[in-house]
Amino acid sequence: MSLPQTPSFDLTGKRALVAGASSGIGLACAAALGQAGAEVTLTARSTDKLDQAVGQMTAAGLTATAYQMDVSDIPRTQMQVAENGPYDILVNSAGLAKHTPATETTEADFDAVSTLNIKGAYFLTQAVAKGLIAAGKPGSLINISSQMAHVGGIDRAVYCATKHAVEGFTKAMAIEWGPLGIRVNTICPTFIRTALTEQTFKNPDRAKWVEEKIKLGRIGEVTDIMGPVVYLASDAAALMTGTHLLIDGGWTAD
Repeated sequence: MSLPQTPSFDLTGKRALVAGASSGIGLACAAALGQAGAEVTLTARSTDKLDQAVGQMTAAGLTATAYQMDVSDIPRTQMQVAENGPYDILVNSAGLAKHTPATETTEADFDAVSTLNIKGAYFLTQAVAKGLIAAGKPGSLINISSQMAHVGGIDRAVYCATKHAVEGFTKAMAIEWGPLGIRVNTICPTFIRTALTEQTFKNPDRAKWVEEKIKLGRIGEVTDIMGPVVYLASDAAALMTGTHLLIDGGWTAD
């Protein structure tokens, strides 16, 4: 009798595209994939932080490059992915939040959040999938969603709507592309300590609400996302598609 072997988490030889990679969760995902052996391309709307991130990654012996990308600019994003792909792995961490009571949501805010979180995510995922299909390659496509894709939240009606939508198209794409070996999943973090959540933690009432909801009793850190993203990108998750990983400290357990 021989013991079964754990599938590999090694990403050597894989090319990864990480959108929204200049800071926070996106940067952590880029670092994690690089540390697992992938050749990582970092993209974001601003290039200043990207250049710094690439410098840090290459100084650490990782393989990293970068270019400017605004995923809400669909034609340019499609062109960039076609010219620079195919990518074996996609991590889309580009996102936007404008939190207000639902009665105060403006049409402009609704459109801005929806354009990036739904439309941008949809067509970026599509663009990477098209490259894989044309090359006859399998792949792993990961959108950074949110625990708010599975619950509601104060002042977060629009944000919740967009993340619920991401979960929906993830399932549909997974069904279509599964026979081609292309997996599509999401990662759904709780509140992670980043520049994006800083305003929430400055509000004592909101901070108290967050801390009471997270059963493990602590705010999430970007390092909490690094293991899950490597898992979904790797052969260890070969049977995972059309679903999500909730990294929420137990928020959605009740």
